[in-house]
Amino acid sequence: MQMGEVGAKLGIDFVVSTGDNFYNDGLTGVRDPAFAQSFTNIYTARSLRKPWYAILGNHDYHGNTRAQLSPLLRMRDRRWNCYRSYTVRAGFLQIFFVDTSPFKDKYFVEGPNKFNWTGVLPRKTYISNLLKDLDTALKTSKAAWKIVVGHHPIRSIGKRGDTEELLEKLLPILEANKIPIYVNGHNHCLEHINNTGIPIEFLTSGGGSRAWSNIIHRDRYKKNLKFYYDGQGFVSVRLTKLQANVVFYDVSGQTLHSFELKKFGTEENEV
Repeated sequence: MQMGEVGAKLGIDFVVSTGDNFYNDGLTGVRDPAFAQSFTNIYTARSLRKPWYAILGNHDYHGNTRAQLSPLLRMRDRRWNCYRSYTVRAGFLQIFFVDTSPFKDKYFVEGPNKFNWTGVLPRKTYISNLLKDLDTALKTSKAAWKIVVGHHPIRSIGKRGDTEELLEKLLPILEANKIPIYVNGHNHCLEHINNTGIPIEFLTSGGGSRAWSNIIHRDRYKKNLKFYYDGQGFVSVRLTKLQANVVFYDVSGQTLHSFELKKFGTEENEV
């Protein structure tokens, strides 16, 4: 049972991509054949013909970022939705997508010519506005469930480990707004870690293609690590107003890890 079969079984409403959508160097333009080769021609199952909500990863910033953000791509495939930072409301759920690549200091020091920062500079202003807008949106949202999605991990034992800039700048906002779940990619693995402070479940879903790096820092979160899989796979999140059911699958659709997260609410409507 693969991703499409799992999607059919669950009756999914949409799909979230955690970035690095077109590996290794993003898209060259809106007519780049990589869009069909890596997206349209791959995710063909009927259950996956639902809206896809994507963010930019660091490898997407190697290419023409405006191409991925262009509405012209939706003319090629109407499922495609990609913006820098944005929110999606689905019933009692609201997802807050955060553009995390501009936070990484080394991208601006070690390889500035590798990245296309059009629309991001000046960097300090961009990040300041992003964080302010996110905090305001989280505080004013009336959604029963608020989930934040970014490309880079906040906490991880994977190859690239934690993202120090997010620990410093993003995590305090998530804690202050009592966000229950943060989902990321970047590390090519599947992973579940509890926050060491205010409860947050950190979910890494970065096993869409490249995996098996075999480099981990397992001693970093001995007490907080709930699951780690150094291979390909995906994650499903099924919500009611009272509960989240999270399942990690390998590439063949076999369940590797699952957990339930309780939340107070009034109704059992599903999304």
